[in-house]
Amino acid sequence: MIRPVMNTTVWFWAIMLAAGTVVACGAGAWAYQLWYGIGVSGKRWPSFWALYLTNFVFWIGISHAGTLISAILRLVNAGWRRPVTRVAEVITVFALMIGAMFPIIHLGRPWLAFWLFPYPSDREIWPNFRSPLAWDFFAINTYLTGSVLFLLLPMIPDFALIRDKATGWRKKVYGSLALGWRGTTKQWNRLESAMQIMAIAILPVAVSVHTIVSFDFSMANVPMWHSTIFGPYFVAGAIFSGIAALIIAMAALRKALHLEQYLLPLHFENLGKLLLLMSILWGYFVFNERLTVWYGNEHHEMAVFWATQRGEYAPFYWTMVICNFVLPIALLSNPYTRNIIGCVVASLGVVVGMWLERFLIVVPSLSYKALPYSWGTYTPTPVELMIMAATFAAMILLYALFAKLVPIIAIWEMKAGDFVQAPRSGVGAGDPHRIAAAAEPSSPGAAS
Repeated sequence: MIRPVMNTTVWFWAIMLAAGTVVACGAGAWAYQLWYGIGVSGKRWPSFWALYLTNFVFWIGISHAGTLISAILRLVNAGWRRPVTRVAEVITVFALMIGAMFPIIHLGRPWLAFWLFPYPSDREIWPNFRSPLAWDFFAINTYLTGSVLFLLLPMIPDFALIRDKATGWRKKVYGSLALGWRGTTKQWNRLESAMQIMAIAILPVAVSVHTIVSFDFSMANVPMWHSTIFGPYFVAGAIFSGIAALIIAMAALRKALHLEQYLLPLHFENLGKLLLLMSILWGYFVFNERLTVWYGNEHHEMAVFWATQRGEYAPFYWTMVICNFVLPIALLSNPYTRNIIGCVVASLGVVVGMWLERFLIVVPSLSYKALPYSWGTYTPTPVELMIMAATFAAMILLYALFAKLVPIIAIWEMKAGDFVQAPRSGVGAGDPHRIAAAAEPSSPGAAS
């Protein structure tokens, strides 16, 4: 698990070069947009949100992969989650960072981005605290801060472990990051207490984030947006896409870093069952949403309804249904296909399907507003597509860089799991005092 930190392969530099090139092209596309104006993007009246806000909602949803899933599994003391937690938590932090950039990318004048931030205004004109956009700022920044803490706390013992195995500049750098960790009983108790507090605190924050993102839509009088179901619908979709992203990341790391003895088929099977459950729940919400619109039979909503069912957006809609519902149920309901390959294929389909779902929420509703004279069309431009591709490349770049600098699996949690499975006589399994004593260094200078 430490080998990738100590040794650098040619594949790492190849990934850095490829992903970095795409990110640089995306930065160039944004610079082009800044120079020539927002008109070079495909945003036209009436579809002013379009691809940028689609990706904003998509990445904020992907961020639920880590902290929410990791916190729930930690609180219920699911032993199989130990190799998975850090893999998931990293996705949360990077997805939030990428998603939070899109409101600024979306602006025609990003140097006025401070208008998005709630700050005391003497004129009391801006910000409007009744707007969900102001709530987004608080929710996303609170979630990002909590997620970073939730990721960094369990990294401290592993930093100390690398510090004691490294030499030269690595020893100094990781020694600073270890914050004086010595693996004493007092330190272990404080770490365990902090992790429990963070796991409890992060759950309501994670749920509130995507609920507030859904308010950006549901509080606007736009066809098929003004719905009371959007809160749980968005949260369920976020967890759904987050689990899929986690499975894909696990499979890639398992193959690239040779972690077959840690990321076992059991982990994929358990996450596959969760993905199957969320697929069924997602199907219920989509059916519920479409049924109420069809039953209401309002003219402006039916225009959006038929545009997605059998009109110009129908190919996207039915591809979404196949990717998010048909494919996961076909692969994951059968124990023979609920293996690593089946879970990865289903997860790839879900990531594509959930992106299409976000697109279908944003664009068709804006293209078919209440009055027919305000109807319009939207076609993305190469600038938007390049920036979108750059965000996916940035996720790969950041993830590969993290896996190079930090053990992607929490080593101390794996050790603690071994002691839980084979407890010492006279001490209960999972006792933090026993784990601390077993992991405590034999010499004052050694780390756990």
